[in-house]
Amino acid sequence: MRDTVMVYKTITTGACMIFHAVSDWNDAYSNGPNIPNGSAWPQAWVEPARNYRDTLLSLGRAEIDIAYGSKPRHLFDLFLPEGTPRGLVVYVHGGFWQSLDKSYWSHLANGAVTHGYAVALPQYTLCPDARISDITREVSEAITAAAKRIAGPLHLTGHSAGGHLVSRMVSHTSPLAPEIRRRIGNTISISGLHDLRPLLPTRLNEKLQLTLDEAERESPALLMPGDDVKLFCWVGASERAEFLRQNDLLANIWTGLGARTGCYHEPDRHHFNITDGLADPAHPLTMTLLS
Repeated sequence: MRDTVMVYKTITTGACMIFHAVSDWNDAYSNGPNIPNGSAWPQAWVEPARNYRDTLLSLGRAEIDIAYGSKPRHLFDLFLPEGTPRGLVVYVHGGFWQSLDKSYWSHLANGAVTHGYAVALPQYTLCPDARISDITREVSEAITAAAKRIAGPLHLTGHSAGGHLVSRMVSHTSPLAPEIRRRIGNTISISGLHDLRPLLPTRLNEKLQLTLDEAERESPALLMPGDDVKLFCWVGASERAEFLRQNDLLANIWTGLGARTGCYHEPDRHHFNITDGLADPAHPLTMTLLS
């Protein structure tokens, strides 16, 4: 992050007080240009995702493009373990609410599927064709549709904008019905965006069209957690300073509001490879989600 730093030296003690202010909000939330070989993504996800889908389809353990609503992007994919599922994991994709779809992330189901869980990957209408508040409702509808198919405990995870969306699902103003919320065990927000107000002055807002009112209503960090929330905020230690701050912010605030929270900076991980752990059944990210 490019910071404007102002230094004030007190006359009486000689102590140095350093104040930081973000001078370029677009750069603060820009990932690709600040990651070595960052232009390799999202294409780097395409082949492993396709290979995993093809494998599960050949085994008769995948259903693709299940409709949960009436709009073109109201679809989710469902990957199944051998035998009766132990429960359901829902992974919500990122892309700043304005790009990508479920097809990039299929391989991330492998960790949970190997442990006997079904995994649903929904997509949603993108901005500017929908507002973030609309997307929140769509994701709740997708989770509800998947939960009707699979019994047992429900664990939620999502990356970046998806981290925001799964955090909203366990906030006090979640659109999920009480009977679905009671099934939620663990929620992991991966590199999540939990306070949307800093996005207001960025170029991202040309499509998001956020107002201050909507940013406040849709920011988990400005909301009360729901009942019996177990939230873990997980981020790459090599990510942009704003993503580190956003990660720690929600865990910090919700701990003070009675939720059970955890927070972790995974070493040697950036914004585009931080989700890789979900594909590995033995990775701490997968084990934390299912614990």
